[in-house]
Amino acid sequence: MSKYKKIENRKPEQFKRLTGVKKETFELMVKLLKESEAKRKKISGRPLKLIYADQILMMLEYLREYRTYYHISTDYGISESSCYKMIKRAEDVLIKSKVFSLPTKNRLMNDMEIEVILIDATESPIQRPKKSNNSTTQGKRNDIH
Repeated sequence: MSKYKKIENRKPEQFKRLTGVKKETFELMVKLLKESEAKRKKISGRPLKLIYADQILMMLEYLREYRTYYHISTDYGISESSCYKMIKRAEDVLIKSKVFSLPTKNRLMNDMEIEVILIDATESPIQRPKKSNNSTTQGKRNDIH
């Protein structure tokens, strides 16, 4: 059973909490991936190991939870390299669609308020006792058994 089938009937708040996006947004992502794959795959090929919804869910887990490809691939029962390829392809499709976008670096830098914290890290000498033979008592080798 696919992972998406387990979560698709959850309440909207729970779905968003789990995936990070609203159900409508998730469905739009799946639709865009399906359309892109339909255009790309005009010739027959190997059947998909995961449905499109699982591929999007896998991508969101990677982006949201910072999980490694290895951990995600073991959850979905695929190889690590297949996991990487599916996530990369899903990301590329969504970026090229221009429906989803992140703010540019310049816009992020302009919106950011910088607060300065200054830490004093100057070295200062600490008084320590001087080492001398009088301060320690040494035993003679003959006395040690």
